[in-house]
Amino acid sequence: MFNIKSIILVTMLLMLTGCGPLNTEYQLLQTEEGEAIGGGNINEEIAVAKGSIEYVILPQDRLSVLLYRDPEQSSEVSSSELGQDMSEKGILVDSKGVVTLPLIGKVKVSGLNQTQAADTIARRYSKYLNTPSIYVEVLNKRIFVLGEVKNPGVIELDKEKMSLFEALAHAGDVTDSAVRENIIIVSNHTKRGLQMRSVDLTNFKNMKYASLMLRPNDIVYVQPDGWKEFKVKSSNFTAPFETVTKIAAPFVTLKYLGD
Repeated sequence: MFNIKSIILVTMLLMLTGCGPLNTEYQLLQTEEGEAIGGGNINEEIAVAKGSIEYVILPQDRLSVLLYRDPEQSSEVSSSELGQDMSEKGILVDSKGVVTLPLIGKVKVSGLNQTQAADTIARRYSKYLNTPSIYVEVLNKRIFVLGEVKNPGVIELDKEKMSLFEALAHAGDVTDSAVRENIIIVSNHTKRGLQMRSVDLTNFKNMKYASLMLRPNDIVYVQPDGWKEFKVKSSNFTAPFETVTKIAAPFVTLKYLGD
């Protein structure tokens, strides 16, 4: 004959096993097999030497273009002074990777870094101006931080790269529910497509420069721990215990009446 404690214990076990693997419905960026990230199916990160990260212009980027002309002509002039209206948002690179500039028309810039794009535009302007010099900057470089951080969202970049620690600091640090030994970074490589890597912030010896450095448009995902998953799937903290109480109540009543 089961006592009340046994009934409650069995009910709790049935609820927990009935929930199944929690991460299949809650964790993002799982593998095709439904396994949680960190199960050995993540692509190895590509080695990145210091100073080698340089942003490649993509369609839908916005560029700031400054033209420095011959000193005898003038010192500096923006493309707006050459006839194109330049807003603070910059010039949009269209879906074909092309920008349209005054005098020289359409220029293909996607697939080039900022220095290469500037050189390409300068060569085109050299047909019309003496010793033109072009400065190009991508205005929409950013990193996305999601998951168990205090302020998830978009981080604007004013440089070519950012470390993972800087990104987490911008996001207000990780929460108490974060899995610190398995931070996920997703990068969209121009040739290899989407690449994922995992970083263990709890083990300094295993940290690598390549793992910690973030490129523009990278996504940082901080996973929730198992208890956070359980609370979300159970709707709230007290729901499982309320369910157990409701299930056990008839048995308690019967035992009371039987006595």
